[in-house]
Amino acid sequence: MPVDEERLIDLETKLAHQEHLLNELDDALTSQQAQISQLELLCKSLVDRIKTLPDGGSAGGTEDERPPHY
Repeated sequence: MPVDEERLIDLETKLAHQEHLLNELDDALTSQQAQISQLELLCKSLVDRIKTLPDGGSAGGTEDERPPHY
């Protein structure tokens, strides 16, 4: 086999591997973007829920209320 043909086969092999890796990276990026979109929606939903809580998010009633152990 001539040297030029070996080089061509080697380059074609490397190109095939690179194309495969590029497809894998594209799939991973697409999956991550979908996860980011879901997390953004979740964060917005949580922020909206926190804003609807009394006093901007305090867990109890009024501050003047006595604790149950008194």
